[in-house]
Amino acid sequence: MTDLDLGGLSLEEAEREIYAHIVSRNPEHDFEPTIDRVRDACDLLGSPQHAFKVIHLTGTNGKTSTARMAEALVREHGLRTGLFTSPHLSSVRERIQVDGEPISREAFVRLWLEVAPILHLVDARSVEAGGPRMSFFEVLTVLAYAAFADAPVDVAVIEVGMGGVWDATNVADGAVAVITPIGLDHQQWLGDTLADIASEKSGIIKDGAAVVISEQSTAVLPVLEAAVAERGASAYWEGSQLEVVERQPGVGGQLVTLRTPAATYADLLVPLYGAHQAHNALLALAATELLLGDGAPMSLAGDTVEAAFAAVTSPGRLEAVRTSPLILVDAAHNPHGIDAMVDAIEESFAFETLVGVVGILDDKDAEGILAALEPALAHVVITASSSPRAIPVDRLASLAAEIFGEERVTAADSLPDALDAAVQRSERDNDLGAGVLVVGSITLVAEARMLTSADRRKGQGRAR
Repeated sequence: MTDLDLGGLSLEEAEREIYAHIVSRNPEHDFEPTIDRVRDACDLLGSPQHAFKVIHLTGTNGKTSTARMAEALVREHGLRTGLFTSPHLSSVRERIQVDGEPISREAFVRLWLEVAPILHLVDARSVEAGGPRMSFFEVLTVLAYAAFADAPVDVAVIEVGMGGVWDATNVADGAVAVITPIGLDHQQWLGDTLADIASEKSGIIKDGAAVVISEQSTAVLPVLEAAVAERGASAYWEGSQLEVVERQPGVGGQLVTLRTPAATYADLLVPLYGAHQAHNALLALAATELLLGDGAPMSLAGDTVEAAFAAVTSPGRLEAVRTSPLILVDAAHNPHGIDAMVDAIEESFAFETLVGVVGILDDKDAEGILAALEPALAHVVITASSSPRAIPVDRLASLAAEIFGEERVTAADSLPDALDAAVQRSERDNDLGAGVLVVGSITLVAEARMLTSADRRKGQGRAR
């Protein structure tokens, strides 16, 4: 039983109230180039972000999967871990994990009660100086660092919210930085060119730290090379010191052989689909070697690596949420991510008819997303998530008709109706090889997961 004074509220009610308060603040996509408020809050809390070693990740795609793999590798070595990722799919507590599990409801409420007075003090100071209250993401970042220091964890694996230099998470000093592939996304906040975005993201590289860098476009490489040189960092580049030597797709994922500066690890099972996940595994492995080797690559025991990777999951990344027909959900929400997802589907699934359920937020490249999906989908059902930023169904359907042709587009005002329509269309065209893919925004994927989960609990499929 909890000893918290909740004023008569249950833990569940208290969690809802806390989340409602945090959500009332500026949203996480409302980017502001300052980390002063986060630093002030952390200073008042005794600098919790310096109480543990940090692997810090940025990039455009692959951050969450790479972070989850790195956390699993570190934990398998007997260290206590924290994991901070975003966004969440069902509960905000998913973002703050200790030893591979979201913090409990009681721990979340207790954490808020302890940290909230500091957050309100920083709010008051900021407002008095003419600034805003702390944002949604700033608050969650402070809560995560406080939770990890309180646990206490040995290592925290931290995914940026957006960018790097001015990201709220950047008050921590990453012993190891990881930069996943950089593409165009969030241009209104990070810059209009790949070079601008790379400059912002390279800001997580700390003086004298180690950095693991994925394969990048030619526009990005000079920016990252300059940042590495300026900060005296030790860089480990995919394609040079790091390599996916071999990969063999199979049932439930793929077997990979990965080369790092310390060793070559053969025939590792990575239970995730697509070439991009093999490359994410490579980055996670190299980062873990560097962390455990205090900045120098250290060979890891093969059986430990095997056990860590075999247990990895990545919810919302080509995740099957229903069978007959198979419904996949994927959080890809930019053209680069869609391309990687489409390649993985073609490689690992034998769909004869695949119908998409697509909803996109208004700050994304809707045309680019739809164009990347078009070759893979027999038909697309356009809908919208509950997000206030969702592109209206009629507007997105009109754009989809230009790309797919009107005969391949259906519009549905609600996600349940969209899933129903997609299932019926897929099974009508091909009963045995039918599939449905929900994609386009993380909020849409989150709602599809909750909807199908509720249906499974009731013992029946919502869409039939």
